Amino acid sequence: MFQKILIANRGEIAVRVIRACRELGVRTVAVFSEADRAATHVRFADQAYGIGPAPSSESYLRIDRILEAARQSGAEAIHPGYGFLAENPAFAAACEAAGLTFIGPSARTLRLCGSKTAARRLARQANVPTVPGTDQDLSDEEVVAGAPTIGFPLLIKAAAGGGGKGMRIVREPGELPSALRAARSEGQSSFGDSAVYLEKYLERPRHIEMQILADGAGQLLYLGERECSIQRRHQKVVEEAPSPFVDEALRRRLGEAAVAIAAAAGYRNAGTVEFLVDRDRNFYFLEVNARLQVEHPVTEMVTGLDLVKAQIGIAAGSPLPVRQEEVRLRGCALECRIYAEDPFRNFIPSPGRIAVLRRPGGPGVRDDTGVYEGYEVPVHYDPLIAKLITWGESRAEAIQRMRRALQEYTIIGIQTTIPFHRRVMEDPKFLAGDLDTTYVEAVLAALPPPTSRNRRAAIIAAALHAYLQDQEAAAAQPQGPAAAGSRWLHTARQDALRRR
Repeated sequence: MFQKILIANRGEIAVRVIRACRELGVRTVAVFSEADRAATHVRFADQAYGIGPAPSSESYLRIDRILEAARQSGAEAIHPGYGFLAENPAFAAACEAAGLTFIGPSARTLRLCGSKTAARRLARQANVPTVPGTDQDLSDEEVVAGAPTIGFPLLIKAAAGGGGKGMRIVREPGELPSALRAARSEGQSSFGDSAVYLEKYLERPRHIEMQILADGAGQLLYLGERECSIQRRHQKVVEEAPSPFVDEALRRRLGEAAVAIAAAAGYRNAGTVEFLVDRDRNFYFLEVNARLQVEHPVTEMVTGLDLVKAQIGIAAGSPLPVRQEEVRLRGCALECRIYAEDPFRNFIPSPGRIAVLRRPGGPGVRDDTGVYEGYEVPVHYDPLIAKLITWGESRAEAIQRMRRALQEYTIIGIQTTIPFHRRVMEDPKFLAGDLDTTYVEAVLAALPPPTSRNRRAAIIAAALHAYLQDQEAAAAQPQGPAAAGSRWLHTARQDALRRR
């Protein structure tokens, strides 16, 4: 086992990896940009190194600076998290050249799977059906020439993309130029790669993915599916495991297809194979996410496996923690992604200071986050601030726990997607498991706008909290009248929060 691991990421996923390392007795090294100097992952790690200015292109995407931090800290391995450099084969190769273990697939596998076009070719070689589209990175001229052959609507997709980034729907030829520029720009800024390809846009499918694990001895297994159809702008918003749509026969077919693709790629470590599934349970390969997924906690909750520990163990040379016949899915788990976005204003980002934070808890509730009360949500990165996960013996119990947890979750100072998630948990279509990739648009159409009174109340509550904090700090003396004043202010503050 490793003695020290550097986490080349930020936010909740860096915190998640640090926690797994602590349980394994492994020391951790954080890296941070200037915007993240006071971030939770920096505070949690045993060591932390600055790697540059706030823009990710000058910090979290700088391979040279991350490797230098690893050298200075004495780390033996690097966990990339997800996003940034997680699926970059040049990063994996650079780690190997520097004598570091990359906790993920090999550079060769990342070239085959991390590139969406290469992964499509791989799937066809494994006789897995794919969504119609191109299997090569395209020039601007080739995009314009190839679009009519595929037909509209279509998708322009970043070849190195993931998490919904670098993806644009094009419904008519006139939209091609602007969509192409946007997809290339987002691919370059998010992954350091502007390559794109074309794919037919399928109307109203389900988005279902299969979690896989593979060790260095060639053993592969699948850990069940995740339902990821609730998406906004191709980015997942709510996930669950198992899918309410997938029966045992389809689960086996999807699992075997995922393992076949992984075997063809010589896969090692954790990964996800994604599929689009129609109402007749026909499935089409979409892509391989050759890394840990944002939504990995729901699989952990229903299988009882710690996927981050499994990743670290595999990278250290250990065999898979279970055999395929030992994998059992118990109960149901849901995940709501909490974004610093305003759901009432087309989900525009809502950076700023978190004035009040009250996190949910209790049986079957897990909150993965990288923020705290007083934290300043930066404008430079993905607005995901937390992942709320619930588990239940049944889907109904998991939903009921999510409702309760969302009611307990209080964030003041910024707008979040919590009101949207509350609406989803009450929606009859969601409760019935009647989902597809257009679900969010239907929910948003029925979502009532907030009243100005509610917004004023939130602003007043945040201001009151800040005032009471200042007064409490000034009055907090160990004896005399000031002590009584401090107690009074503390009581007033708690009462104000209860009435909020």
